[in-house]
Amino acid sequence: MKTRKIIFAADFAPIRHFSQLLKADPASVYGDMRNILLQADYAIVNLESPLHCPDGFIAKSGAAFSGELEHISSLAAGNFRAAVLANNHTFDCGKAGFDRTCEVLRNNGIAYVGAGENLASARKPLTFELDGIKVALFAISEGEDMMGASENSPGVRPWEVEKLADDIRQARKDFDIILVSAHCGLEYQPYPSFYVYEAFELWAQAGADMIIGHHPHVPQGMTVFGRTPAYFSLGNFIFYQPVRLLHRKTGYLLELEIGKSGIVSHRPIPYRITDQGVRSLNEAESAGFADLFARLSAPLGDREQARRAWHAVLAYNGIDGFKDELSRILKTMQDDPVKGAAMLRNRVCCIQHSSQWTDGMSRIMDGSINDAPPEMVGMVREFMTREVEEL
Repeated sequence: MKTRKIIFAADFAPIRHFSQLLKADPASVYGDMRNILLQADYAIVNLESPLHCPDGFIAKSGAAFSGELEHISSLAAGNFRAAVLANNHTFDCGKAGFDRTCEVLRNNGIAYVGAGENLASARKPLTFELDGIKVALFAISEGEDMMGASENSPGVRPWEVEKLADDIRQARKDFDIILVSAHCGLEYQPYPSFYVYEAFELWAQAGADMIIGHHPHVPQGMTVFGRTPAYFSLGNFIFYQPVRLLHRKTGYLLELEIGKSGIVSHRPIPYRITDQGVRSLNEAESAGFADLFARLSAPLGDREQARRAWHAVLAYNGIDGFKDELSRILKTMQDDPVKGAAMLRNRVCCIQHSSQWTDGMSRIMDGSINDAPPEMVGMVREFMTREVEEL
C-alpha cells in the first residue's frame, strides 16, 4: 500500500525575540527539527500572525501582533505547503493585513485555509492529493474578539460544531483522508476544556480521520474516539514567550502516515523552544515527555474522567482566581474603557471563556468548585508554575 507523510506544526508567529532571527537566517530557527520537516510530503502550520500591518492593530481583548513580509522566507525554509489561518490573530491587523498576508502566501506557493472574505470562503476546506490519496483539511476557530466570518463579512471559520460535523459527513463521500484543525481551548492548561472534548468526539463520529488541536500554548494529551485519533494541543512552535515555564517551552510536531484506507500511523515528535529556536529533546528529556504525555492522555480515554480533568482546571482557578480576573477587567475598563470592554465582551461571547465562567460559577453555587482529583489539580499547578531547568 502506498503511503505518504504529513506533518502538522502548531503556532508559528514571527514576533518578539524570533522576529529578527527569522529575517537574518530563516532556516536556523528550526534547528535539528528542520530535517524532520523536510522529510514531509506535505507540511502544514498554524500561522498565528499576519505578515503585514499597514493600518495598525485592531482593538481586542488580548495581545495583537504582526510579522513582516520578509518572514515568508522562514515558512518556505520549513517546507510548509499550507498555513491554517483559523485562529485568534489572523485579523490582528484588520482586513488589509489579512489580504496582504494571503497575497504573500499565494505568491510563495503556500495554500491557506480557515479564513476568508465571508463565511462561505472561511468554511471551504483545503483539498490536495498525494499520489492518488485525496485529502481534505477543515480548519475551525473559536472566533475570539468577534473575528468569526459572517455571510457578508470576512473572518475566520467560527465555532459552528454541528455545521462542521455535517461538512465532514459530506466530504466523507469524496475524500480518503479528512483532517480537522481546531484552534480552541483555555490557554496554558494541561487538560482540554470539556466543550472541546465534546466537539472533537462529535467530529470523530461524523467521520474525521484525525483531529488536531492548538491554541493552549502548552502540550496536551490525546485519545482515540472510535478509530479517530484526537490530539488536543500541540503546544507552541515558533512562538516565543518571554517566560521560563517548562510547558510553554515544550511542544510537538504531529507526524501522520496516510494511505487510501486512512491513517496508517501517527506520533508526536517533541521539541524544546529556546532563544535560538527549537531543538529536539535529549534522551532524558524525551523520556520525561513520554511520561508526561501518558499522564496527560490517561483521563481522556473516558468521558467522565475527561470531565473531572476539566473540573481540576476550575478547582485550581478557584473562587479567588475568578475574583482576580474580574477585578483586572474592571480596572482595565476604568483605565482604558475600549480595552476593558473588549476583555469583558470576549468573556461573554467566546466559548473558551464563557464555558470557564459558566461552569465555574455553577460549581461555586452548588459547592463543588473544589471537588476535583488532587493529582489532576497538581498537574494544573505544575503547568502554571514549573520552570525549565535548561534550554
